[in-house]
Amino acid sequence: MVRLEDAVPARLKTHGATFEVLVDPDGALALRRGDSVNIEEILAVEDVFENASRGDRSAEEDLIKAFETTDVAIIAEKIIKKGEISLTAEQRKQIIENKRRQVIEIIARNAINPQTKTPHPPARIEQAMKEAKVNIDPSKSADELVNIAMKAIRPLIPIRFEEVEVAVKIPADYAPKAYGDIAAFGKVIRESWQNNGSWIGVVKIPAGMQTDFYSLINRLTKGEAETKLLKH
Repeated sequence: MVRLEDAVPARLKTHGATFEVLVDPDGALALRRGDSVNIEEILAVEDVFENASRGDRSAEEDLIKAFETTDVAIIAEKIIKKGEISLTAEQRKQIIENKRRQVIEIIARNAINPQTKTPHPPARIEQAMKEAKVNIDPSKSADELVNIAMKAIRPLIPIRFEEVEVAVKIPADYAPKAYGDIAAFGKVIRESWQNNGSWIGVVKIPAGMQTDFYSLINRLTKGEAETKLLKH
């Protein structure tokens, strides 16, 4: 359940009355986008109000007339989906900034410059988004915004989403412990354990994560692993 001081009212006017619930703004926007959200976790108070700022609760007969139930979770979901969410200017600004950072991170992690086969630094992606005047709509999902941003910045910088395959050889001293982290980082598409206990595999990863992947391998093996970017 969200803290009361962090909540904002979601409001719906219907059947001649006003109904309000106090909600977490991020969670409420996620619910409106169609994401899977636990209603109880985004409510600050398990009550429906006629006026939340005054603490005036809605009459039971009004709830039944408008929603055919007194179940707060069911009513809150309808209010959030069909009503309006009152964000302060600062809250809206913060949500937009957080989402913009998320979009930049996703693009930097998954995209490369197809001319050089290297990732774009986040700062370059951010600058391209500014030049393209990409609008971050807080009601849209990150995936939707990534698609919008990619379409906008393609005329400005060479960029595309791509996965790469990296061949890895892990010495026997590190292979058993390193395997789990490697498998969690990317998709192991081929692998072989050698008689001497070493591990050889081919791992598919987002192209933009190459630097992070090599850093992980070096850390896990103290720099003793062998890696090779496979060409297609």
